[in-house]
Amino acid sequence: MAVAVEHDQRRKKILEKALAVFMDDGFEDATFQKIADRCGITRTILYLYFKNKREIFTYSIKQLLISVEEKINHIIADKSLSSAAKITKVLLAIFKLMEQNQQLLCVVLDYLLHISKGDVDPESKVRRRTLKFRRILSSLLIEGIKLKEIKKVDIKVASAYLYSFIESAIFQLVVLKRKTLTELIEAAAFAVKQFENVEG
Repeated sequence: MAVAVEHDQRRKKILEKALAVFMDDGFEDATFQKIADRCGITRTILYLYFKNKREIFTYSIKQLLISVEEKINHIIADKSLSSAAKITKVLLAIFKLMEQNQQLLCVVLDYLLHISKGDVDPESKVRRRTLKFRRILSSLLIEGIKLKEIKKVDIKVASAYLYSFIESAIFQLVVLKRKTLTELIEAAAFAVKQFENVEG
């Protein structure tokens, strides 16, 4: 059992250091050797943990998303918040994480451009990674409608609309190189307010 725990801890440290390599060099220029060097191990040992740099990158992103999910789950569990307040806080938590990881977003875009040159559909990769966030937004809308805190809306359309703020955040941070999302945060909070059922 101790061996498995040690293996998982070492794997986690490799992922953290690999993420730094991806952020420094971009996906295409990051190599297995650079990752091994940053971790202070040989390539052979690195192969014991991961089969290629794409797998390392995918697991690095997954690890980051797990920390976001933990924050979001904490918001969802807060019974003192209305459904609309939860939606707003979830979006703000995602925006904050994006602002803090702007360079990583650039690497993700670099990765998506890289895989789009091959036979991999980048949209399916993105959709798979973001499906959980879309479901969270949908479930909060459903909860709000049941509690009569949110107007009756088409859940699929409303959650796609709310998710479009996340896509806009990525565009603003990666393409427009904005440092903050102040205007978008205000727009998202305003949009969520439009869903509130004032008649209760």
